[in-house]
Amino acid sequence: MAGSPSWCLNRSQRAGNRLRRAETVTTGSGWVAPSPVIPIAPPLAGRTLLDQHWRDLTFLHWRVDPKRVAPLLPAQLRPDVYDGSTWVGLIPFRLTDAGFGRGPALPYVGSFPETNVRFYSVDAAGRRGVVFGSLESARLAFVLGARWTLGLNYTWARMRIERQGDTIRYTSRRRWPEPRGARTAVTVRVGSAAVRDDPLADFLTARWGLHTRRFGRTLFLPNTHERWPLVTAELLSLDDHLLAAAGLPGLSTVPPDSVLFSPGVHTRFGAPAR
Repeated sequence: MAGSPSWCLNRSQRAGNRLRRAETVTTGSGWVAPSPVIPIAPPLAGRTLLDQHWRDLTFLHWRVDPKRVAPLLPAQLRPDVYDGSTWVGLIPFRLTDAGFGRGPALPYVGSFPETNVRFYSVDAAGRRGVVFGSLESARLAFVLGARWTLGLNYTWARMRIERQGDTIRYTSRRRWPEPRGARTAVTVRVGSAAVRDDPLADFLTARWGLHTRRFGRTLFLPNTHERWPLVTAELLSLDDHLLAAAGLPGLSTVPPDSVLFSPGVHTRFGAPAR
C-alpha cells in the first residue's frame, strides 16, 4: 500500500479551513431524516438524460470520520453515515455504451475505463447520494463535456483494465488537470460468494442519485438501474494516490474495510433537480 505524496497536503489544509462552515451545515435546522436505504431503485420521475452501462466494478471502501469528509462536500450537503462512520470509495470499472436520452450509444467516446473516488452525501430533503472527489476517464471529450455541463470533477487519464481468469488489474495515471501523474493500481481476485441482503453493501452501492455543484447551485441527479449483482472479492494489491489527491492523505496506506465486485448494471440518469 502506497503512502501519500506531499502535493496532496495543501488541498487537505484548505479543506480543513472550511470545516467550520461544513459543521454548521450538517447541524443546521430544517433537515429531514435521510430516506431509507433501498436495494431496488425507484423509477425515474421524468425523461432520461443519460444512458450507460457499468461493467466489471470493484468497490473498495474505507471507514472515515464524518468531520474529515464534511469539508470536501458541496454546500448544502452533509456526510451520509452508517454505523457511526461515513465511507469513502475507490471504484475502478469499465463504462460502456454511453449515450444521450434513449438515443444510440456514442461511438468511441462513450466507452472507456473509469476510476472514481466517491463520498456519500445527504441533502436537506433527505435524499442520499454520491459526491465524486474525482472521476478518472480515458476519454478527453467526455471529461470536458461532463465538467462543463454538470460540474463533475472528471479528469483525463491513461488507463488500462486487464483480466486473467478471476483476477482483474486496473491501472490509471492522470494526464490533466493537476496533480498530473496521480495514479492508482488495483488488483483483485473475484470471489464466488453472492452478497445479498447485506445492509452495509446496500448502503455503499444502492445510491440512487449524485450531488454536484454547478452554476452556484447544488444539484441532485437521479439514476436508476437493476439491483446490484454483488460478490465477494479479495484485494491482492493497491498502489493509490487518488484518495490523497481528493483530500484524504494517508487513507490508502491502510487496508479497505470492504471489498466487493459486480459484473455490472445498465443505468439511466434523469434530469438534475435543485
